[in-house]
Amino acid sequence: MRDRFPLLVVGGLVMTVILGSFLLRGASRGGFADTLSTYRAAQDGARALFVLAEESGLPVTRRAADLQLLDEESTATVLLLAVEVEGSREDDLDETLLASEKDSKLEDEEVPHEGLNALHAAELTKDEREKLLEYVKAGHTLVYVPWGSKENPLLDALQVKLAKADISLQMRTLVPPQPTPYTLGVERVEAKVQAYLTLPNDAVLLLEDAQLERPVAAVVPYGLGKVLVVGAPELAMNQALARADNAQFWLSALNALGPGPYEFSEFHHGFTNERSVVDFARRYGLHFAVAQLLLGVALWAVALKRFGRPRPPPEAVRVGATDALFAMSRLYREGRHHSFAAGLISKGLTQELALYAGLPAHSAPSSVAEGLTARGREDLSQGLRAIARRSEEIASDKELQQLASRAAELRNRIHPTGPQRAPTVTPVEES
Repeated sequence: MRDRFPLLVVGGLVMTVILGSFLLRGASRGGFADTLSTYRAAQDGARALFVLAEESGLPVTRRAADLQLLDEESTATVLLLAVEVEGSREDDLDETLLASEKDSKLEDEEVPHEGLNALHAAELTKDEREKLLEYVKAGHTLVYVPWGSKENPLLDALQVKLAKADISLQMRTLVPPQPTPYTLGVERVEAKVQAYLTLPNDAVLLLEDAQLERPVAAVVPYGLGKVLVVGAPELAMNQALARADNAQFWLSALNALGPGPYEFSEFHHGFTNERSVVDFARRYGLHFAVAQLLLGVALWAVALKRFGRPRPPPEAVRVGATDALFAMSRLYREGRHHSFAAGLISKGLTQELALYAGLPAHSAPSSVAEGLTARGREDLSQGLRAIARRSEEIASDKELQQLASRAAELRNRIHPTGPQRAPTVTPVEES
């Protein structure tokens, strides 16, 4: 147990880090998801809107597929919250600059992404847009909450224009200009406005700025269907639902749009049905996948290393090794290979002392002896020279045994465990 204690400490630290990361991830309450994603429970997420509709009895789902395949026989209402549209543009840059801060680079016109979500959050492509417009034209409904004030082909098809709201205007009070089923039970709504709407003549105005009297939300007919356009993305955020009649507005609007189900598009926020390793690396960042691989390799390498004193080999290994040693010694004795055996002993000792002297294992005994002298181990240097010299003169079993004993004693001096004693003079050194 003592030998494995450092490994247990390392494993405990790794487990603490892993559990801590899971704890922080859970405490973030969905902070890994993108802005206005129904998985995101931070202030700028839309999880509260999803839960509100679900707890109110409305059939809500999350769509994890693109919009190129839409069932025309379905009654589903698609919700696009802060989804970027391919082909977006800024028609009136001067108007946008006047409504922005001085020297602003208009970062607020781009959808903010959380971490690496910018790499996998998908735009609404041209094919998806065409399929979606055909779906609405056939009699279905759509809820579209654009981010910023850029024009795009989807708004062009609805004949809706956006005008950037002055960013110096903070919270705005929005009121329904006329009673409609979409604003049933709504007296006032409070939210930050990003864009005011310019609507076609057949649009139904739902919310307008109480002071500026400019449209913020409206239902626009398109073919046999209709589209709810909201120029205040914050109205769908978690932080805004508790204000005034914001929550009631969404419940009334969704109920009036149709029977549902209401599909929140999460595909365009980076959530798909794929569960491959490649998709994990793409979604959460390749560095996380590489870090997990390196962590596994590191733990495997540490598990292979022992700590503490060497353990005695099993009984069978010891007996087998002893038998093999006796057999080899008998062969050497019968064949009178004393000089060869002495050379092996000298060579093995030289290799071990070479590593201690900081030299290659194949270094000559003289070079190793000089290296030991340079490191202040004159006793090892002299002993090695004596053994190397004596190994060339061995001619009997007794001399070979003395040489082996001297080599073992010299090897034990490399890392002495007790008080060092002056090297004893042996017959090997005297000769």
